[in-house]
Amino acid sequence: MGEEKSGALTFQRLLGHYATSLDLQERSVLIQPWIVDHPCSARLVSTMRILLVEDERKVASFVARALREDAYAVDVAETGEQALEMSEGVAHDLIVLDVRLPGLSGIQVCRELRQAGNSSPVLMLTARGLVEQRVEGLDAGADDYLTKPFALAEFRARVRALTRRGLHKGNYLLRCGDLEIDRQKRRLSRAGAVIPLTTKEFALVELLMANSPNTVSRTEIIEHVWDCHFDSETNLVEVYINRLRQKVDRAGKSRLIHTIRGVGYRMGE
Repeated sequence: MGEEKSGALTFQRLLGHYATSLDLQERSVLIQPWIVDHPCSARLVSTMRILLVEDERKVASFVARALREDAYAVDVAETGEQALEMSEGVAHDLIVLDVRLPGLSGIQVCRELRQAGNSSPVLMLTARGLVEQRVEGLDAGADDYLTKPFALAEFRARVRALTRRGLHKGNYLLRCGDLEIDRQKRRLSRAGAVIPLTTKEFALVELLMANSPNTVSRTEIIEHVWDCHFDSETNLVEVYINRLRQKVDRAGKSRLIHTIRGVGYRMGE
């Protein structure tokens, strides 16, 4: 206990710590207003998506769960070759790339991504003390690096900092009627009143607003919000839609979340 009080929990100790804590009920995040020009001015098509490239499955599972707890959608690749394939045709908001990979190294992968015109921010994970490795990675096109083992709080902070770089043009501001969302500050409000949301609720309303006024199918919702394959008969989507309606479409407010029977859901006035 004395060691934990003297500093942040390291990446290795958090593997055990988070095995239980991530199974607890999801935490709430609060959401605040923004200003945009059009009544339904969503410009994006999905929640923020991260490509995690890590060959150690236990580490990859831990990091992916931590990211999903923060409402990111996560794709996981175990090799450099898989990473290059998965990056084709998908605009990731961030790539978390381990240097030591079987086959193509992380540095080679980063170099090939940049040569192919991929401009997604890259956070490179390196071994402690290998300065030359970090320099080589930055020269190959990485935006930042983090040495192992690392504190989860620092990892999350670096992820937030790098994903913000892709939001500098204002595409983090979404609005539909009097409902407003700020992807950067992770805040939602309606008519100026802040609405508390869990991480999954936030990811769901973000997805609907990003695609407004188009319809988002149940399959797309499951893929982007839960990022895994659910039983096609599950009512999980309906449960969360109902929870959102209770918060967003409150008494006295116009209805914004609409059901398109046999297809999915859409956000609009």
